[in-house]
Amino acid sequence: MPTLEEGERPPERGGSSQLSAPRLRDGTPERAGLDPAELRHLVREVHVLTTGQRPWAPGAVLVVGRGPVIAVEEAAGWAVRYASYDPDTDAGVELPPEDRVPMTVGTPFDLASLTKLFTSVAAVQQIERGTLGIDAKVGAYLPDFTGAARHGITVRQLLTHTSGLRPELPLYDYADDAQRLAALQAESPVGAPGTYGYSDLNMLLLQHVLERLTGRTFDVLVHDGITRPLGMTSTDFGPCPEAAATEDQRRPWAKADRGMLRGEVHDENAWALGGVAGHAGLFSTGRDLAVFCRTLLAGGSYGPARILGPDFVELLFTPPGLGFALDQPWFMGDLAGRGAAGHTGFTGTSLVLDPATDTFLVLLTNAVHPRRRRPDSAPRAAAASRVARAVR
Repeated sequence: MPTLEEGERPPERGGSSQLSAPRLRDGTPERAGLDPAELRHLVREVHVLTTGQRPWAPGAVLVVGRGPVIAVEEAAGWAVRYASYDPDTDAGVELPPEDRVPMTVGTPFDLASLTKLFTSVAAVQQIERGTLGIDAKVGAYLPDFTGAARHGITVRQLLTHTSGLRPELPLYDYADDAQRLAALQAESPVGAPGTYGYSDLNMLLLQHVLERLTGRTFDVLVHDGITRPLGMTSTDFGPCPEAAATEDQRRPWAKADRGMLRGEVHDENAWALGGVAGHAGLFSTGRDLAVFCRTLLAGGSYGPARILGPDFVELLFTPPGLGFALDQPWFMGDLAGRGAAGHTGFTGTSLVLDPATDTFLVLLTNAVHPRRRRPDSAPRAAAASRVARAVR
């Protein structure tokens, strides 16, 4: 992490400064201080994940870096392989080879719950500015959200998934936006606040807090506060027509009948909310997420831009983590145990940051193409373990 010499100022958020954090550059594993043999194994294993009649995922993009050096940027398989899913054969109906779309390193993905990381950063930006209190009651900002207000849910509890709110609310079953909002406003905890329970509703309420506080819509907050200053030009809420395809979304395995999805958000609640939501909805590329990772590993700065101060990046990664999961072997493999931070997304996305070695791993896949399966994060953990072994 760069240090400040006497008389220098930290970079301004979204602006420029005399001090710039190094930008990412393409390099080799050796230049990044990573074992090339281990990374060659990792690349082969990711390609294997995308092959065969029933692959773990039809396609994948892998990015590995250490410091400001990208050591691996690899695409495998297909962005679009199937026309539909056949429930009678429990298999995808494959497109003719000439109609399939190959995966490239620039293919955007539906990030699913990786969106939560951007929501968390946006919230901590307001905490840094002093406009949002981390231990303030949600009801102080959203008095009309009577369920949260009545039970004294705090901003910290939303960020740490300790609000007691249930995992999700079927907003896709409500007739219109007014009914969806009324349901969120009335929602009360089902568990004791202070007890961990992962919930999309935490980030949905946090979205409403941020919008009420700033007077700006959530997509504008993410763009102006994170993606624009960092130059993440391929990261935005949908629609995103060139994205990797996800699911042939139909009941009974899904919660809505929407057909084969490409470029429209997969999450049914985010879809019902118009594609912009605090828990899901963003699309991005491996390279853009590498910038996001590098920014956080560098203490919140990238080039001349600063989106957070180092102390507030540290706050994000302070146990139990604000939005970020910490040291979770089930998807971080051997990177877990020394302060690693990251998240996964239901569509097959994940990222892991290892501040101890200044290393990051981005693994994006369309694992729900052509339909969702029982979650299996073993390949994610295996990839992270390869990166852990590659660190010299």
